[in-house]
Amino acid sequence: MKNLINTCILGVIFLLLMNNQIFAQDSENPLAVGFQLHGLLPLNEFTYDDGIKFNHGLKTSYIVNNIWRYYLSPNLQSEFSIGFGKYAGLDDDGYYYGTNIIPIDAKLLLNIFKKENTNTYLYAGIGALNYSVKFPPMVPSPKSIDKKGWTLLFPVGIGITQKLNDYLSLDFKLGGAYTNTDNLNYYKLGDPRDAYLNLGIGIIFTRSDENTDKDNDGLTKKEEKSIGTDPNNPDTDGDGLNDGEEINKYKTNPLNKDSDKDGLKDGEEVTKYKTDPLQADTDNDGLQDGDEVNKYRTDPLVSDTDKDGLKDGEEVTKYRTDPLVSDTDNDGLKDGEEVTIHKTDPLKSDTDGGSVSDGNEVANKTNPLDPKDDVKKEEIKVEPGKAIVLEGIVFKTGSAEITPESEEILEKAYNTLSQNPEIEVEIHGHTDDIGKSTYNMKLSQRRADSVKEYLVQKGIDPARIKTKGFGSTKPIVPNDSPENRQKNRRIEFYRVK
Repeated sequence: MKNLINTCILGVIFLLLMNNQIFAQDSENPLAVGFQLHGLLPLNEFTYDDGIKFNHGLKTSYIVNNIWRYYLSPNLQSEFSIGFGKYAGLDDDGYYYGTNIIPIDAKLLLNIFKKENTNTYLYAGIGALNYSVKFPPMVPSPKSIDKKGWTLLFPVGIGITQKLNDYLSLDFKLGGAYTNTDNLNYYKLGDPRDAYLNLGIGIIFTRSDENTDKDNDGLTKKEEKSIGTDPNNPDTDGDGLNDGEEINKYKTNPLNKDSDKDGLKDGEEVTKYKTDPLQADTDNDGLQDGDEVNKYRTDPLVSDTDKDGLKDGEEVTKYRTDPLVSDTDNDGLKDGEEVTIHKTDPLKSDTDGGSVSDGNEVANKTNPLDPKDDVKKEEIKVEPGKAIVLEGIVFKTGSAEITPESEEILEKAYNTLSQNPEIEVEIHGHTDDIGKSTYNMKLSQRRADSVKEYLVQKGIDPARIKTKGFGSTKPIVPNDSPENRQKNRRIEFYRVK
């Protein structure tokens, strides 16, 4: 039995040393020390027999102890206590007995309910109790008994800690302890062993280290207090940046999630959009970063998102043009060119109302501000979804080289695309049936490409023109005469849009 007790005592000491090591390694978990006074209700052969009874009256029983608490985690604490006290009462004949006790134990405290300044916890532990009987009862023990010694102690219960300030708390405990001896009242009858209930009150002093960083945000508790941030929350304003980063790196306000009031959280600006959290308009285009991201969908890092020569803010607030479309009125001129060079209206494709778009007037070297010179050049009339043969386009024999006599019809094709920027076409190349079909297919493709190249060189956007060669697969007349073969050797203008 003594070996068992000694082993348990060594185990308790080891646990306390481990707790001390844990605390030493994590200085952010403060050490609390305090004093407690417990009133005891002895439970033994004199106070229970087929139920608890106190027919002989009660005498003063108490424990005064020192406690040390280590905060292992937000919801778990360890506690070591050592104290002294009196375990006393009256025997069955009404005579006084009294035993001096020295309890030493280690407990774990599990938080079950926490509020800002109040913490309710359950506790359980193991320890050792030294006892020394000073006033034995007059009733003789039916079994042999020891007057002093050591025994195991098993405390359990519930407690409440009420915080008064950062350094001082009140602590209340209600519980009990079961021992592994029947010697405390110097009367041994058998199981159950001697025990006691306890009700206590104490005062706890917390060592609060102002230089710790409990929330790992890069600021000490002292610094957070001076700034006004929450030392238990690494991101006080919930903007996605740690308080320490805001203060030391980005110089933003850790108490305001949108330091520059541009409609974006500081964290979004830094990590997602790469904008300046201290400047509402990072690209200086006249629009706040939040408006660019959430409302206009423009790039808050580029002052001219559509690269039309106008800042996004100018387009939105001054000219009412689309900051995402370089040519708002689709007249063939960029909005910036219209405003700064030609002085035309970027919202009207034909500023002077003379029937020719501004882009065509500029291309034709007419005045887009004067309707009198708006004379449209001759075009090819072709409806959407239909094809028309470009009569008059001639190629050198077996070649894709266009001959000079093709100029007139090609100019009409150019006028059609130039004066109608909304039109998109496919140029189809066809041959007769003379020669190998693979050769004819390639030749028809090259000829269609040659027509496209002519139009692109004149200034037509290549994206508006597609080409396709069909070889001799789609004749419009039988290839049974030289005249019919001539008809089948053709270029078609097919309007897609």
